[in-house]
Amino acid sequence: MKNKVTLFGKIIGIVFCIAVFFSAIKAQKAPTPPVPKPKSAQPTAPGPKKTNQRPSIKPSKNKLSANAFEKATVEMMGGQCVKFETEAGLIEFEMYPESAPESVRGFLNLTASGAFDTTTFNRVVKDFIIQGGDLTTREKLTPELSVLSRKTIPDEPNLIKHEHGILSMARTDSPNSATTSFFILVGQAKHLDGTFAAFGHVTRGIEIVETINKMPLDGEKPIKPVRIIRATVALCPAAAAQ
Repeated sequence: MKNKVTLFGKIIGIVFCIAVFFSAIKAQKAPTPPVPKPKSAQPTAPGPKKTNQRPSIKPSKNKLSANAFEKATVEMMGGQCVKFETEAGLIEFEMYPESAPESVRGFLNLTASGAFDTTTFNRVVKDFIIQGGDLTTREKLTPELSVLSRKTIPDEPNLIKHEHGILSMARTDSPNSATTSFFILVGQAKHLDGTFAAFGHVTRGIEIVETINKMPLDGEKPIKPVRIIRATVALCPAAAAQ
């Protein structure tokens, strides 16, 4: 009887081992659960746009060359008008090439090439003039414009009277020293007649010139200089209508 019990126990043990063995095999064949994909990063919401007190100005891309009027006749230059889009408003000019051809030629070339874009009216004398055209006041002075800023223009004194609204070339006391700087008169200046080269006149926006002349100064330097956003040259309305 004891032998039967022992044999029965061995059989039970073998059956148990076989069951454990097959359970292990089944567990190995069970499918592995899929690995969850990482969640894609949520797009970050754009922050508030930064604003500047004076936004960067993009000059016009449709500019002519710096020599666009190099071979232009007096008649051709006389039909051209210049427009300044300034931070204070619009100023427009007509040209007097019959009285100062080289002054007009230089001014038109500088305007056409975009040289005056982003320059400022950097000198003001109350009840007298506002002065601009200094290329070193630009937001960016390229090597090419630096060369233009040193190109001199011969003196062209003429019979045009320096009075309200006249556009004239600025220069030092040395002969033939005018380069790119110009001034616009807001009053009479008889002492400049026959000495400085008057070469144009304000046809629109003289009130803008007067406003710039009245802005706060530190000596002759504007505390907040008015910038020329963009300067362009085109046929005057009368010439374009012909």
